[in-house]
Amino acid sequence: MKDYYQILGVGREAGPDEIKKTFRRMARETHPDANPDDPQAEAHFREIAEAYEVLSDPQKRARYDRGETLEFGDLFSNFGSLNDLLNSFFGGGGGGGFGFGDAFGPQAQQRSGQDLLVEAGVTLAEAAVGVEKELTFNAPHSCPACGGSGAADGTAPETCSQCRGHGAVQVARRTMLGTMATLQTCDQCNGRGETISQPCPTCLGAQLVEDTRTLTVRIPAGVDSGSRLRLRGEGGAGPAGTRPGDLYVQVTVDPDARFIRDGFDLWHRLSVGVSEAVLGTQVQVPVIDDEPTTLDVPAGTQPGTTVRIPRRGMGRLNGRGRGDLMVEINVDIPTRLTADEEAALRSYADLRSEQPAESRSRRRRR
Repeated sequence: MKDYYQILGVGREAGPDEIKKTFRRMARETHPDANPDDPQAEAHFREIAEAYEVLSDPQKRARYDRGETLEFGDLFSNFGSLNDLLNSFFGGGGGGGFGFGDAFGPQAQQRSGQDLLVEAGVTLAEAAVGVEKELTFNAPHSCPACGGSGAADGTAPETCSQCRGHGAVQVARRTMLGTMATLQTCDQCNGRGETISQPCPTCLGAQLVEDTRTLTVRIPAGVDSGSRLRLRGEGGAGPAGTRPGDLYVQVTVDPDARFIRDGFDLWHRLSVGVSEAVLGTQVQVPVIDDEPTTLDVPAGTQPGTTVRIPRRGMGRLNGRGRGDLMVEINVDIPTRLTADEEAALRSYADLRSEQPAESRSRRRRR
């Protein structure tokens, strides 16, 4: 015998309200329309409905608890469609409040305009602080000749005789649950809900024409290559009575030879001479969005030393502050010396009691 309590996931002491609430939740999760790729969805839903049919009826539940055998071969035979079955459980029309109302009644097909994708290139400096870009792209808009109706001058669209203006028709198919009613786009009006006998000569009944559009878009600080901005309602116009599509802006950030980006921080590699590293110096360091700044290189700076300049990096996408500018100091070791430079350096080595190799010219004279 099937364990209906286990099927519904309730205890044997569960009351009517808990059983009904649990069934509602499980029915939403297992409904065949919500699981189109699951071949077992209908069988699972039927099993849940069977368990609910028993446990929600006090007399059937009492017989079940006593261990009596119950026959449910005709459980769904009295229902013309799944909609009738749901109404029998919950009341109301078309599964109202159940979560599947849109699937069981004729309803105008909800359409919107076309989503569009455009590309915007910015420099690293622009990406650091944000910038406004003027973008030009092609986009559908309402046909000016017919005002978006799609019909020729002096005529008007007519309500589709097949779907009666709903844009969809109900189709019955037999399933394990009996006859199930589903909706499909009306093939006579292609989901519009209306037909046009005399199309507009400009848009040929499409209601829309394509033209060039210019839009100023704010690129926020902190964007990186691959960032995609979504501007709701700024895409292609939709058919009359529907909202426009969305505009997606794909951002590409051009590299800057002066910096390496690391998230919201910027790295700059600075080279100083040996004497500058030993004795200290002041150098000019580029800043991404401003004039160069002066950096103090302290005496005794070692190769690879990193100096942090706060809040001079990339702006953060959340608008809260900026990253830092990280300056990595490299000591430039000369590879070729003049005779005077070598002599001076050897004098320094003597003072430091260092023992550098002999000069190549002296080794050659031996």
